[in-house]
Amino acid sequence: MMIEERKKSRSFQQKIIASDLVVVGGGLAGTCCAITAAREGIKVTLVQDRPVLGGNASSEVRLWVLGATSHMGNNNRWSREGGVIDEILVENLYRNPEGNAVIFDTVVLDKVVSEPNITLLLNTAAIEVEKNPDDTIASVKAFCSQNSVEYVLKAPLFCDASGDGVLGFLSGAAFRMGAESRDELGEKFAPSKDYGELLGHSLYFYSKDTGKPVNFVPPSYALKDITAIPRYRKFNSKEYGCNLWWIEYGGRLDTVHETEAIKWELWRVVYGVWNHIKNSGEFPEARNLTLEWVGTIPGKRESRRFEGDYMLRQQDIVEQREHSDAVAYGGWSIDLHPADGVFSEKPGCNQWHGKGIYHIPYRSFYSKNVPNLFFAGRIISVSHVAFGSARVMGTSAYGGQSVGMAAVLCRELNVLPSALGETQRMKALQQRLIRSGQYIPGFVLDDKKNLVHQASLSASSELRLNELPEDSLLKTLDPAVAQMLPATKGELPIFTVHAQATTVTAMQVELRTCGKIGSFTPDVLLEQKTIDLVEGRNCVKLAFKTKLPSAQYVFIVFRKNPAIKLHFSPKRITGVLSVFNHINEAVSNYGKQTPPDDIGIDAFEFWCPQRRPQGENLAIKMSTPLEDFGVENIRNGVARPTDRPNAWVASSSDPKPALQISWTEPKTIRTIVLKFDTDFDHPMESVLMGHPENVMPFCVRNYVLRDDQGNVVYQKTGNYQTMNTIRLHEPLQTKRLTLEVEHPSERVPAAVFEVLCYEN
Repeated sequence: MMIEERKKSRSFQQKIIASDLVVVGGGLAGTCCAITAAREGIKVTLVQDRPVLGGNASSEVRLWVLGATSHMGNNNRWSREGGVIDEILVENLYRNPEGNAVIFDTVVLDKVVSEPNITLLLNTAAIEVEKNPDDTIASVKAFCSQNSVEYVLKAPLFCDASGDGVLGFLSGAAFRMGAESRDELGEKFAPSKDYGELLGHSLYFYSKDTGKPVNFVPPSYALKDITAIPRYRKFNSKEYGCNLWWIEYGGRLDTVHETEAIKWELWRVVYGVWNHIKNSGEFPEARNLTLEWVGTIPGKRESRRFEGDYMLRQQDIVEQREHSDAVAYGGWSIDLHPADGVFSEKPGCNQWHGKGIYHIPYRSFYSKNVPNLFFAGRIISVSHVAFGSARVMGTSAYGGQSVGMAAVLCRELNVLPSALGETQRMKALQQRLIRSGQYIPGFVLDDKKNLVHQASLSASSELRLNELPEDSLLKTLDPAVAQMLPATKGELPIFTVHAQATTVTAMQVELRTCGKIGSFTPDVLLEQKTIDLVEGRNCVKLAFKTKLPSAQYVFIVFRKNPAIKLHFSPKRITGVLSVFNHINEAVSNYGKQTPPDDIGIDAFEFWCPQRRPQGENLAIKMSTPLEDFGVENIRNGVARPTDRPNAWVASSSDPKPALQISWTEPKTIRTIVLKFDTDFDHPMESVLMGHPENVMPFCVRNYVLRDDQGNVVYQKTGNYQTMNTIRLHEPLQTKRLTLEVEHPSERVPAAVFEVLCYEN
């Protein structure tokens, strides 16, 4: 028993922690930043003011993680973010395809605590900053409410990923709050004062069927008159969780300092809504439902945005402007909400999509006036309009990874963040990011240390795609469908499809490509054909006159006609996809985007895949095979489909697919990196939304690596991850490395995007 005499005052216990990088904020941006840096060998302190990691994705808020894929509701094919955030989402899919938010907490925490270079401080809030005479941050004081310890965190570099920009605010970093005018940055979509200049907070609830009647007595603070919510008729007994994203409030208030007031108003709304569902008599199906969970902290959208050396703006997104210092990308729609939120007469959101993904430059990720301060997450240097797209968690996490790798280079070179803008340093940063699994549009991995570049390559087989065989599966041509195929330069083969017509009719067929190589909006019409069909089965041959100037995807489009059914194929192949001109209202996709003339947004059609178990390819034959699936793809520097599949794909008939990497002289190999296909087109929403499988059907599950004597160097069974990094216990001396893979299934041939081999 400890008895301490009375004192006039006391101080909390203090601990000093020194590291290379302090990251304030444990949402996905801060988490991915910390993991990326730690894996490259620097010491990181990760500070999170909540009991769990993940921010808005955690069980405290329960919003699904999304980024450029946008629920598969846009034209951004194969655009799911790579690197650490991909690893987290793939892991969550494997462990948690049902979308349990509590399990997602464990997935994220597991990734962090597995890194020995990370010191994690949960329930710890940054409260004070000490600066050096040169305006750099010297240390951050933080307090943990659970153990009453005050921490002094010292480092040469800091990253603010706190959402509200706590560290940036305390350090005096320049920031903005509210919308820029239309004139300042030339953004035609800049909102009016009537619409509002800030997005609000949201708070969700979950319900549960108990199997017996449940009464509900509302608390005194519940909203009494549900008709005060203009969209009250949209409430129903089936939707819960982040499907109710539009329960939003606070855009007219200070979204930092009035958060508690905003939370109370959201509680009033949620409990008033539940009272309406349970007690209005309009929802008899809710009789057995109970209110299982209500959020205790709101999910925040917008507050401070900090100024860097470049401010991302609407034109960057819509025009897909290229930046030489690109380190990340976005692809969510420009998604602005009325400031009055759930109390607004206006629609809950106003989404306008770009034709493809866009660059986010490095200059947007550090402070223009606090020299050793990075930003990550929704607080980076963007305009209010661009923020509407860049704010989502997949994009935020992707930027966090860029900052983590930038911090590594800053430590290695002993420079401050802005110094990485120099051409050669920027190239080094981009190459490190790409090697770690982060795709940057338009950039390729050019790694001189990769021994595969010195080797000759061969394979037991290479896919020569001459047919996607039909099955008994027929689908009505409603909506319109297009088959995406990777075509090489020059003439196209003759395509053959079979159409089943219920009456004499005509089938409209188009050949389209994209106006920008590497994007997937089929906005260039090359040829049109009208094919007369008889009742019954029709064999249709399509001979196009077009000669392609370069390798690219072509879209063979079959316009909507409910009198026609087309045959589809169960065969799925890496880099081959069918897309549909269907509607996805959740992301404001109504088949075609038709914006007003004066807001600076493009009009175009949406062509999107169907989710598995649907999404089969069109059954089609080619007079000459498509041959862009060769083994040379494993060293072309791109590890996902872009303007081509970028993968070695084995022939389906190959019983033992293998590729060989051979050198004229023995090589010393310590590290091998393999990159597989986990379907970058699938969004992998982290919570609420279930998934039909827990392993992507294209992913190689089982493989063996052998040396030149046939000895097994490494063997893996049950793989499900995109990137496999193999660190051998002892360096391997060999003139040949053979990778033997198994086909994922009889309907999916084995594919490998990339192989990297290093001496260290």
